[in-house]
Amino acid sequence: MRNIATRVHEAGVRVRPADWATVSTEVDDQGWSVLPKLLSTQECDALARRFDREEDFRSHVVMARHGFGRGEYKYFAYPLPPLVENLRTNLYPHLAPIANRWHEAMGGDARFPDDHAAFIARCHAAGQTRPTPLLLQYGEDDYNALHQDLYGEHVFPLQIAILLSEPGKDFEGGEFVLTEQRPRMQSRAMVVPLSQGDAVVFAVNNRPVQGKRGAYRVKLRHGVSKLRAGHRHTLGIIFHDAT
Repeated sequence: MRNIATRVHEAGVRVRPADWATVSTEVDDQGWSVLPKLLSTQECDALARRFDREEDFRSHVVMARHGFGRGEYKYFAYPLPPLVENLRTNLYPHLAPIANRWHEAMGGDARFPDDHAAFIARCHAAGQTRPTPLLLQYGEDDYNALHQDLYGEHVFPLQIAILLSEPGKDFEGGEFVLTEQRPRMQSRAMVVPLSQGDAVVFAVNNRPVQGKRGAYRVKLRHGVSKLRAGHRHTLGIIFHDAT
């Protein structure tokens, strides 16, 4: 049997380098891209079971108490579980060039280092020391209102959500939804099709869109539609830490 370190390493590099050209094109064109089967069924199930391990988490949020929707989520504590840490570390270098290109196009001053440890050191020096990867759990009639995960001054402009449950078997409904607010236009809604183990890469806040007079900003929000039945678990990978 392979040890956990081997499985974690494989999860971190499962997406082939050639796939990232497609991811880059798709997030530029629509603000999101799907990484199919980033995690195995066994990895998804093991992560979902962690929701009941209180010692793994620093915070537990019941969404209805704060007007965030219905359902609950928990932020992991440091040290992160090995699989979560490995995903965060190994996915970041593929996304940093996109993030830098976006910031340049939008006239932002921030640039992102090549490795995640250097970026986290920047966050911690600014007082953003609380880890942000999280597990979310939804039951029947639960949903997540449209929102953004910002958390502080230093914000990495892309994040990832991985569906840990199987649509049609574990739950019904509960689609991942994005909205895009475009200048002087009505907002656009997008429903992202996901299977168990799929990851969606998407914009945290703003992304550049090329217009006739150069790039302009559009603002995205994300959420989850109401579950009609069953239970749904998601792993969220946010690359900046929180104040």
